[in-house]
Amino acid sequence: MPAVEFAQVSKSYSIYASSGDRLKELATFQRRQFHTDYWALRDVSFEVEAGATFCIVGENGSGKSTLLQICAGILQPTAGQVKVNGRVAALLELGSGFDPEFSGRDNVYLNGAILGLSTKEMDRRFPQIEAFAEIGEFIRQPVKTYSSGMVVRLAFAVAIHLDPEILLVDEALSVGDIYFRQRCMRKVHELRSRGITILFVSHSTGDVKALGDRAMWLERGRVMAIGKTDLVVAQYMAAMAAKDDRYRDHAPVTSAAAYKPPPEIVEEIPNIDHRFGDGRAEILGIAVFDESGRKITELQPSSTVVVRISARAKANLDRPIIGFMFRNHLGVDFAGTNTEREGYSLPPLPAGEVCTVDFYIELPALYAASFSFSPAIADGTLEHYSMCDWIDNAVVLQMARSGAPIYGQFHFPCRVEINSKISAGAAAL
Repeated sequence: MPAVEFAQVSKSYSIYASSGDRLKELATFQRRQFHTDYWALRDVSFEVEAGATFCIVGENGSGKSTLLQICAGILQPTAGQVKVNGRVAALLELGSGFDPEFSGRDNVYLNGAILGLSTKEMDRRFPQIEAFAEIGEFIRQPVKTYSSGMVVRLAFAVAIHLDPEILLVDEALSVGDIYFRQRCMRKVHELRSRGITILFVSHSTGDVKALGDRAMWLERGRVMAIGKTDLVVAQYMAAMAAKDDRYRDHAPVTSAAAYKPPPEIVEEIPNIDHRFGDGRAEILGIAVFDESGRKITELQPSSTVVVRISARAKANLDRPIIGFMFRNHLGVDFAGTNTEREGYSLPPLPAGEVCTVDFYIELPALYAASFSFSPAIADGTLEHYSMCDWIDNAVVLQMARSGAPIYGQFHFPCRVEINSKISAGAAAL
């Protein structure tokens, strides 16, 4: 039996030009219509088997969120049939079901009671929820005192620890800091491995390809494609690329006169998730440029980028080492390097002095996802060192879509030869 089944489901909304039109329609007992119908979904049919991960892609306004809200029981379809078999946890508008006057702890127990869990069962789950949310003593404070990020953390922690059989995720992982998003993605992968049915909506094609068993592409409420994730994502991205080409054909040409050379000392740190070290030196800034010195906002496959890191010594450093870690969107350390690793030993750095290092990186063709740079400065050798300053995920950039599909994590630089001999020595064997 499928966990989720949609059969020719449609959903329309009544759009009124003014509030007065709504009153006119009511006054005529709806014999006359003063509205237009907006169809968010039209004849959508699909099935999701128990334990499968089903991803939904599409532009904003294509009907993705409406579909998940119908699946969660928040909305009723205008036409068609929907069958959902299993306990549903919905990560839609995270925290929207919280009572702002209640404490975080009270809201956790309230959500559990709504799903039919006893107080004893919630007592067993609460330590895990509290630990995952990482909001400290705020768990006992009214939710109205929370920041938006704290609400997201608690709501996600509650949803994933209440033993859902079906998990609905609608761009919930795009909010909050990158550190928490990475933890959330790892948790979603864990739930997937445990056989939880997942319906996942995201604009990140990297996440979709990493998670999805099957995928569906929605366009203006209609199903454009459904099937294997790689094939559906490729069709969707091809359509988006064609749309972008049409836009570029009509976009105004910008002047190159606005170019400014990069600063010799970088003093900007775009993001700080976590920072640690003994404080004997500090990272002043980090930026990523192309070879011409222009600051980039997107990584390009098979390109050269320059990672510029500036650091200042607060105490005398005998053997300073400057480097960075390159992570993927799941928080996995993808690659990293430093001055010592590259065979470049920096001279001693006296207190108060500033050093700027440029790393010229030959990027391979990576899958389209977000990647982060975490800069660091240490003192010592590769084997024995003291960390002075480390900044988690200081710069986050999206990898642009490659022209050809990426199988796995990245594409090997490769040359193909047919029926050729590797060497003369091999021919003699």
